[in-house]
Amino acid sequence: MKRHGIALVISAPSGAGKTTLISRLREEFPHFGYSVSCTTRTPRAGECDGKDYHFWTRARFEDQRAAGYFAEWAEVHGNLYGTPLEPLRRMLEQGQDVLFDIDVQGARQLKESLREAVFLFILPPSLSELEKRLHGRGLDSEETIARRLRNACTELREAPWYDYLIVNDDVDAAYARLRAAYVAATLRPLCRPELVRALEQGRLEEER
Repeated sequence: MKRHGIALVISAPSGAGKTTLISRLREEFPHFGYSVSCTTRTPRAGECDGKDYHFWTRARFEDQRAAGYFAEWAEVHGNLYGTPLEPLRRMLEQGQDVLFDIDVQGARQLKESLREAVFLFILPPSLSELEKRLHGRGLDSEETIARRLRNACTELREAPWYDYLIVNDDVDAAYARLRAAYVAATLRPLCRPELVRALEQGRLEEER
């Protein structure tokens, strides 16, 4: 029986452990689809147009943005990035689940353009623990860490409108919660719009 796909949108402050949790989710559920984004930056070595990104001119991107082409878009380091809406909708209609690792600004746009999406926010146990993790990575300067902590405070204020909140106090426990949220999302009536009708018409056993 045909199933409608899930758009799973995950956000978190830097250092909350989002990348680790998403990697585990992809490892267990490798069927997640990938939406090819559009960008105005130049291709890097080995990147292919249409596979890694759709590489567009800024003028084309801005025209398409004005026409409502993107589910979400952002400007990063002077380059524009955007997720095409209609290809994404087609993937979901065909039963393909799509995972978004995205910041709160992009998630807010997806909330408006893709109302059937499921939104999940990864929280650190505390801001002091977040600061400890950022220092522990040994990747950033003190100035960068201070900026990341300021950004985290801003991002945390957006967390209450997400569908699920997961505190990453222990990576195994946090992953169990993430997994449960994803599985629960696949059980929504939206994902199986024909299920009840099939039961009513006595076709469920035949379609199995």
